[in-house]
Amino acid sequence: MVAEATTPSPKKAAKAATAAFEASMPKIDLSTLEVPAAVRELAEKSVQSAREAYEKIKVSAEETTDLLEDTYSTASKGVAEYNAVALESLRTNVNAAFDFVGALFGAKSVSEAVEISTGHLRKQFDVLSAQTKELSVLAQKVATETAEPIKASVEKTIKKAS
Repeated sequence: MVAEATTPSPKKAAKAATAAFEASMPKIDLSTLEVPAAVRELAEKSVQSAREAYEKIKVSAEETTDLLEDTYSTASKGVAEYNAVALESLRTNVNAAFDFVGALFGAKSVSEAVEISTGHLRKQFDVLSAQTKELSVLAQKVATETAEPIKASVEKTIKKAS
């Protein structure tokens, strides 16, 4: 009977190869190994440089976070103010429409209905123009106030770089 050759498992083969490699390596006592002063100095400078770079990045990240919080807060307040004005305009317009319909139903003749309609349209045109102007001014104010912290930060960064 012929004996079959058994191959070791990959795990056992890897362990055996590792053991053979480690056995062939010279043993070095690291406690007696001296690092040249120039290498130590270079390593210390590298560590110090890395710490300084980390601190700069950390400060920059904190400033950016503060900037984003300020910008978000300003934008949120501005949007809330804009929405309040828009809702007030809507309320005014809905009330005017109800008043118009009530007056129209109370008209005694076609000519009086036309007169009521014409007066309402003229008045609503003026009201809508004023509301549009108010909302436009408010939107511009919100945009400017929201962009201000970003603008200040960019200017500060440019001054640091110069």
